Amino acid sequence: MNYSKTQVCNLSPGAKVVGKWHRKTYQIVKLLGSGATGSVYLARSVEGDVALKIGVNSMAITSEVNVLKHFSKVQGQVLGPSLLDVDDLVVNDGVFPFYVMEYLKGEQLITFTSKRGEEWIGILMVQLLGDLDRLHRAGWAFGDLKPDNLIVVGPTPRIRWLDVGGTTLLGRSIKEYTEFFDRGYWGLGSRKAEPSYDLFSLVMIMINCSYPRRFDKKGDQPLPQLKQAIETKPGLKPYRDVMLKGLQGKYSDAQLMKKDLMDSIQRKSTLYKKNPGSTPKKGKRNERKKASKSSYLIEIFLVTSFLILAYILYLFGQLM
Repeated sequence: MNYSKTQVCNLSPGAKVVGKWHRKTYQIVKLLGSGATGSVYLARSVEGDVALKIGVNSMAITSEVNVLKHFSKVQGQVLGPSLLDVDDLVVNDGVFPFYVMEYLKGEQLITFTSKRGEEWIGILMVQLLGDLDRLHRAGWAFGDLKPDNLIVVGPTPRIRWLDVGGTTLLGRSIKEYTEFFDRGYWGLGSRKAEPSYDLFSLVMIMINCSYPRRFDKKGDQPLPQLKQAIETKPGLKPYRDVMLKGLQGKYSDAQLMKKDLMDSIQRKSTLYKKNPGSTPKKGKRNERKKASKSSYLIEIFLVTSFLILAYILYLFGQLM
């Protein structure tokens, strides 16, 4: 292989990667993303499309491989992509480790919630909390938890993890983070790998779903700023208490937060059924039209609520 070190981190479409040991060949389709530990590409193999990550640091890649292997053993649940191959790429500048994993097809979290509606934010976070609970019980923190590292796959919507580069053993210092989702940046905690670190990031993911462009910290008291951001969005307000507790590190584990979030979703549905809203009186004809429209919307909401509740119960049963 005639690639240089620089080219390894920027492979062009059509380039071929051949493993030194297993001799498997992968053809690069496109770059999916780059980070501190390497670059991830969509590639084609004899088995189909795969995600291939090439790193410049053997220790970092070995750590990620170990995490992926461990994920497959967490209570029988595959939390991250399935690991398919581990090998080395020999180039002019030396030998570079790479691993191949399942290529997950789906939609980015923010794209999904923008299309389907904000009610899906709480539902998908319930499922994510179940996955985080299993990860924490296995002794790991996700670390760099953000929408970029999550994807919603189907046909039954479910969150899967894309990149485990920031995963860190509990008790150690977080090795990778993104400022908006990092409690250290907001001055609301340390960068120690513990469940509460991931739960803070999860709350910021919920906020990011409602504020896709994100925003910067203002002043030395960020909590009131985040509280206002939550209360300004109708889609987030029902989860206000849960989110504030998550921001302040008041949950010792993900299971407790999951229970409170499910309770909030149930209260939100019950409250709407009891108070569906009233129609202003501007004449009998308009009143009948609005009443009919209101009745139709309420019916649609009730059906949707039932389906959503059924989905939550399905997830709860599957992920316990």
